[in-house]
Amino acid sequence: MSLLTTCIVVLVVYIGVLIGIGLWSARRASTVEHFIIGGRSIGPWVTALSFIAVYFSSVLIIGGGAFGYKFGMATIWIGAINVLVGCTLCWIVLGRRVRLFTERMGINTISGFFSHRYDSPAAGIFSALVVFLFLILYNVSVVKGMANSFQVLMDLPYWGGVLISGLVIIFYVVMGGYHAVVYTGFLQAWVMIFSLLLLTFRTLQAVGGFSLGMEKLAAIGPGYVNTPGVWGWAGLVSFCLVVSLGVWGMPQLIIRFYSIKDTKTFRLGTVIVTVGAAIAVIPYLNGAFSRILFPQLESADLAIPSLSKAVLSPWGAALLLAGVVAAGMSTFAGVLIIVSSSLVRDIYQKGLKRELTGKQEIFANRLVSAAVGVVALVIALKPPALILVLCGFAWAVIASTNLWPLIFGLYWKGASRAGAFVSMIAGALTAILWTWLGNPYGIHGFIAGLTVSLVVIVTVSLVKRWTPPPGLIESIWGEE
Repeated sequence: MSLLTTCIVVLVVYIGVLIGIGLWSARRASTVEHFIIGGRSIGPWVTALSFIAVYFSSVLIIGGGAFGYKFGMATIWIGAINVLVGCTLCWIVLGRRVRLFTERMGINTISGFFSHRYDSPAAGIFSALVVFLFLILYNVSVVKGMANSFQVLMDLPYWGGVLISGLVIIFYVVMGGYHAVVYTGFLQAWVMIFSLLLLTFRTLQAVGGFSLGMEKLAAIGPGYVNTPGVWGWAGLVSFCLVVSLGVWGMPQLIIRFYSIKDTKTFRLGTVIVTVGAAIAVIPYLNGAFSRILFPQLESADLAIPSLSKAVLSPWGAALLLAGVVAAGMSTFAGVLIIVSSSLVRDIYQKGLKRELTGKQEIFANRLVSAAVGVVALVIALKPPALILVLCGFAWAVIASTNLWPLIFGLYWKGASRAGAFVSMIAGALTAILWTWLGNPYGIHGFIAGLTVSLVVIVTVSLVKRWTPPPGLIESIWGEE
C-alpha cells in the first residue's frame, strides 16, 4: 500500500472517531457550564493527557523540530524545562488553588477570574480582548504545523491541509463543546506519544545510533551539539521561559484546572502530566538529527515531515501524520472554546451588559467558535514566520497580561484592583513593543513583558492600597 493510500485510510478512520466523539459530547453539552468547562466533572487522566495535547500540539512537533534543525541539541533544554516548569511546577503551584477559588467565585473563564477577584470588569474585559486577539494568532501557527505535514507526507496542497484539519475541529467543538475538546485531547495525546516514540526509534537507526549521530552532527558544526550552541544563552534561556513559564498565563491550559472534578485528584494528575510530558524533548532531538540526513532543507519547518517520510514505513508515516494532526487539533479546539467563552461571556455579556438565556449563550458560543475558527483558517492560508516564532509572540503577550495577576490573585490578598489592571496593560504593551523592536540584547519579549508586569503589580498594589468590597476576599480564600 502506498504512503498516500495509507495516510488516507488512517486519517479517515481517525477523523471519523473524532467526529463520533463530537456527536457523543453534544448530548452532554446541555448547560453553559458543561459547554464551557465540562461541568467540573473531568477525571485526572483525561485532564492531564488533554493538558499535554493542548500544551504541546503541532507547534511542538513541527516547530520544535524546526528549532532543533536550526539550532541543534541545545534546544533539548526547551523540552526539559517544558516538563519541569510548564507541567509539574505549574500543576503544583496553580492547580489545586485555581480549582478551589474558581468554584467559590462561581466563574468559568480566566477573564472572569480577574473580573471577580479584583472586582474589576475592566481587567476582565482587557484580558478577554488580549486572549481573543492573540489566541487567534496562536491558532494560525497550529494550523500551519498541521498543513505542513499534509503537504510533505501526502503531497497535498498547503491550503488543502489547512481546510481538512480546520473544518473537522470546528465541527466537533461546535457540536460537543468542552467535553469534545478534552476527550478528543485524551485520545490525541496517546496518538502523539506513540507516533513520536516510533519516529525517534527509526531516526536513531537511520543516523547509526545516538553516539554516532552526535559525532556526525558535530562534524557539521560543533555548535549543533554544544550548549548554548549556535543560538546563544540569551535566546535559549528566553525561549525556555516563554514556552514553559508562559504556560501559567495561557487560558486554554489553566481552564483544565477549572474543570477537574475535585482537588483530591491533583496528586495523580501531576504524576501523569509529568510522565506524559517527557515526550517534549523528542521533537528537538529528531529535528537536530534530521540535519544529518537533510542538510539543505528549504524551510526548517519541513524537518520533521521530511524525516518521517524518509525513515518511517507508510503505516509509520501515517501514524506520525495522525500524531501531528492530533496535537494540532487538540490545541486548536481548546483555543476555540476559550476564545468563544471570553468573547460571549466576558465581553458581550459582562462588558456590554447584554443578557442571554442559557440556550442563547450556548448557541452564541457555538456561533463564535465557528466564526473564530474560520478566521484563523483564512489567516493560516498566508501565514508569517516560523511556527515557533509565531507561537512565542502570541504566548509572550498573553502571558505578560495574565500571569502575575493570576498568581498574585491566588496567593496575595493585598494584590489590588489598580495593580492588576495596570500590570496587564504594561505587560502586554511591553511584550508587543519589545518584539517589534526585534528583541533587543537577544532577550525575548516575554521576559521584558513579564518583568515590567511584575514590578507594576507589586509597586502599584503597595503604593495605592485597595479596600475590597466587604466579604470578597474572605469568600474567595474560604477557611485557608
